[in-house]
Order: sequence, then C-alpha cells, then structure tokens
Amino acid sequence: MEKLYLMFPEELGKIAPEVYGHFSEHIGGVIYDGIWVGKDSAVENVHGFRKFLIDKFAAIHPPVLRWPGGCFAETYDWRDGIGKERPVRPNWWTRNDNRYESNEVGTHEFMDFCELVGTKPYVAANLTSVTPLHVRDWIDYCNSPEGTTSYAKERAENGHPAPFDVKYWGIGNENWGGGGNMTPEYYAMEYRRFSALADNLPGDKVLIACGPNAADYGWTKGFMESMANSEKHMQGLSLHYYCAFAGNPVAFSRDEWYQQLQQALWMEDILKRHWSIIEGYGMQAWSKLVIDEWGCWHPDGSGPSKGYNLFEQQSTMRDAMVTALTLNIFNNHCDKIMMANVAQLVNNLHALFLAGGENCIVTPTYHVFDMYKGHQGATAIRTAVKRQKVAFTDKQGREAGIDNLSVSASYKDGTATITIANLSAEDDSSLLLTPIGQQLCDAAKMQILAEEDYHAHNTFEEPERVLLKTQTVDLREEIVIPRAGMVSIEAKIRE
Repeated sequence: MEKLYLMFPEELGKIAPEVYGHFSEHIGGVIYDGIWVGKDSAVENVHGFRKFLIDKFAAIHPPVLRWPGGCFAETYDWRDGIGKERPVRPNWWTRNDNRYESNEVGTHEFMDFCELVGTKPYVAANLTSVTPLHVRDWIDYCNSPEGTTSYAKERAENGHPAPFDVKYWGIGNENWGGGGNMTPEYYAMEYRRFSALADNLPGDKVLIACGPNAADYGWTKGFMESMANSEKHMQGLSLHYYCAFAGNPVAFSRDEWYQQLQQALWMEDILKRHWSIIEGYGMQAWSKLVIDEWGCWHPDGSGPSKGYNLFEQQSTMRDAMVTALTLNIFNNHCDKIMMANVAQLVNNLHALFLAGGENCIVTPTYHVFDMYKGHQGATAIRTAVKRQKVAFTDKQGREAGIDNLSVSASYKDGTATITIANLSAEDDSSLLLTPIGQQLCDAAKMQILAEEDYHAHNTFEEPERVLLKTQTVDLREEIVIPRAGMVSIEAKIRE
C-alpha cells in the first residue's frame, strides 16, 4: 500500500470551470437527430431538443459549449441561421443522403439550448471566407442592448429582445489546415484585422486566436513572434490535440489499451512545450490555452448508426480512462489553461451521448465528467504518490511503459475532491490518503467507474451496461482503485 500525499499548502491555481467545456458542431449526427429532433417530433423534447439529453447534460454542470464548428465554421454564414426563411447550403461534414445543411438550428436555437442546460455559449466565428465586418455584425446581433442597433432590433423581431451576452468568441478555426491553409504569420495579420473590429464593440468579450495543431511548435512560435506588441485584442490561444486511435474502437488488445493511454498522456508534454514558447515571448497574459478540441479519434462505424453518421464512434472504458487522465492533466496545469472543450457532445468523436430516433444513451465518458465536476472552480493542489511502470509493446513493436496512476486534487467550499485513475489493466491499486496542511473528515463519498471487462460500453440494447457506483469510505483505511478503473473522492475538510 502506497501513500497519496495531498499537499494543501502547495496550490497550483484555480481550475477554471470552463476547463470542463464541450463542443457541438454541425458535423455528422451531432446536431440533427443528435441534440435536435424538431419541435414536432414524437421524441420527448423541449423546444425541439431531446429532453433526455437536456436533463442529463445539465446534471453534470456544463460550463461552456462551443458551436457551430470546427471545420463547419469556416463556411458558415450566421445570417443563414436566423429568421423564418432559411436557405439550404452544402455541408460536406455530414454523411447522409444529400450532404446539405438545413440551417434549422441557428443562433437563436443554439442560445436556447445553452439556456436550457445552464451553460455559456462559445461561438467559433468564420475567418476564412468572410470579412471582419461579418464577424463584428454577428457580435452586434448577439450582444447589443435591447432597442439600440438595427441588429438588436432584428434580434427582437426574431423572438429575443434581450441580448444573448456571448462572452467567448473564437476568431477562426484550424487556419493552419482546412481554415485557409495559412502560415502563422499570415494568420496573425488576419487575426489582427478581425479582432480589432470585433473588440471595438462594447461588452465583456474574450477573443480566442487559432493556435497550433498538436505538436506544431512552429505555429506557436511564428504566431507569437508576429503578435508581439499587438496582443491587446487577444485573450486566449486555441490548441487542438486528438490522441488518435490504437486498434479497433471496441475490440482492442491489451497492448492497444496502453498504446491509446500513452498517446493521451502526450497531452501534458504538448501543452507544456507550447506554454514554454508563450512564456518565451512574454505572452502569458494574452495567450492562456484554450484546448477546444481534444479526445480519441477512432475509425468511425462503431457507433449505433453503423457509419451513417460521419466520425461516429463507440465509447468504451478505454475512452473513459483517456477522459480521466486528460482532465487530471488539465487540473494539474490549470495555471496555463483558460478553457477546454471535449470533441464532441453526441454521435461523433469521444462523445458523451449516442442518439438516434427514440434512443439516447450516455457513454462511459459522460460518467467521468459527472465524477469530476467537483473540480470546477476549485483550487488545485499538488499531489505526490509512488507510481509503478506498466510495460507493453507499442505499435512499432518496441518495449514501452507508462505510469500506473494519474491523480489530481482540489478544494473549494470546505470540500476536497480527489480523482484517481488506475491505468493498469491487470492490477488494483491501494492508496492511503495522506493530507498535509489540512485534515480530512474520516467518512467520505467515493464514486467508482470500473468494469471487469475494460472493453465494456453502453448500447441502445444495453444502455446501462456501464454505470457509476457510489459508496461511503473511511479515509483512515486504504482506498482501492480497481484495475482499469477510476474513482472520485469528496471529503470534508476539518475546521
């Protein structure tokens, strides 16, 4: 049995609630037959949105939701999604009979969904195919006070007199790739043009620049160098990292379990190295990281639609473990991160929900967000525990190894939250919580997500195959973290 030290005097910073954010793009089945079924649907809904999904999503306290893209944003005209007469446009990012976008869900509908689930909107604005004035006008439409500008009056005519008060605005998406194939220097010039107009409107706004793809440190260097002394219109820098896949999404081997986790663990090195470049240019105050796309990217076709929805994939206990260790990394580097948005919400990559017709289920990934919600807005503290190396053979046939434990801890309002993931597929782990600088009450609540078979997942036929379990534990005794499982402990701090 090892000791897990909780070092309360060594604070790492405050964990922004937005680190636990989400992403809903007009891609595949995320919107249509995902969150949206239509107001006339036989499926129980609220204003056209699935009631089951609304209720379950609200229960995990989602702090922020990104929309409408992703890649979809770079061809999106926000005016297509307002008013009664809405045009139909091509949408390459679907896989159905026609690849068209109906624009049935636009700005008003998305803001309505955010209100229904109690989350803040994060709008990804088009930079690739429109003018800076186009983005400025969208901000005007969303945020100008009632009865002021012509756009505010048009918003009222469309059913919402009060402003939407959208705080978070992404200026472009993946401009290093599908968003224009730009160089960082060229994008920096475009960002300055767009953000200067966006920022000259009144109101509380956070403007987020397009940052690098994964380990593209050259993008960060080039952009930081180009933005030096021009940073006043920037408050965040996006970072995308998908840990890809390792074998079949459901029928993976033991070595592929560890390979996937190793790829997910690279997130820590990637964000630390980008942050070092940001620090090197003295841009920490303007370039907090916004990791607004992250997760596993398995080959699609393993979800319930069997390939009908683009990028749809099943979510097993392995994906839940990737979620747990990634959120632990974010907690432990909360001083560097303003926001993160797992991709995506439903019927797509690393989804929390799978839906189709009358069916809607939560995935094991959903349960991890439920377990970890106590970290939102809390103060992260340093932890220390002796770890064991777990050996495996990587996809190149080489001997490799990863640590068996991933841990983070925080406290707020007199309660400590400790989250522990046991990455070992073979061995349970026993730990004795050892607080330093504070004392914890003996009795604590512990949630457990673990299955005998780490391939376990939920389906429409067996929607509760993987469930979260809760029990009371005595912190004077050792805590057992099951193999390939994770726990969340909520303990009161003694006064």
